[in-house]
Amino acid sequence: MKRSPLYVIGSLLLLPFFKLLYLYRIKGKENLPKDGAYIVCSNHLSNADPVLLGLSQRKRQLNFMAKVELFKNPIASWVIRHLGAFPVTRGAGDGKAIGTAEEVVHGGNLLAIFIEGTRSKTGEFLRPKSGAAIIAYQTNTPVIPVCITPKNKKIKPFQRVTISWGKPMTPQELGLVNGSPEEYRSASRKIMDEIKTLREEALNG
Repeated sequence: MKRSPLYVIGSLLLLPFFKLLYLYRIKGKENLPKDGAYIVCSNHLSNADPVLLGLSQRKRQLNFMAKVELFKNPIASWVIRHLGAFPVTRGAGDGKAIGTAEEVVHGGNLLAIFIEGTRSKTGEFLRPKSGAAIIAYQTNTPVIPVCITPKNKKIKPFQRVTISWGKPMTPQELGLVNGSPEEYRSASRKIMDEIKTLREEALNG
């Protein structure tokens, strides 16, 4: 999937603004996927997170699973969809969203998921959801852990933010063999543990 014109234009317009406002830096650039399908799993702290993730690897478009409430306004829905997002009903086992996500990775694209399912209001990590592990198993797609790390737990203007890209983790490395609920929970914890490690490295680096 090529980047949509709106995605390209949006990236160009937002780059200088976000660079100035959030002073972001990128770690693990060697782990940025140049091609092929991957599931990008990140923590979630603010409304700025999708843009920060997108700007941290501008050569490929990220396709986000986003809460269905964002799509209620027709104009907003059109913009969000052309920026690569598609709706998911949280907590409802949304089969249609899972199907769309599988189509994204089957097409050799990047699927982006906030593994906690919602924003953390405190900056602390929340319990990971199993959606990413389920899709990884069903499509045999590697997962790339990513951590957005602000200076003081919460993202604030003019304070450094680090976006750390970890090494890809195959479904086999995540222990996804039979696709059982316990395997999904265990794999989700492994992904979250890698995200936590990336935060520690960002804070100490």
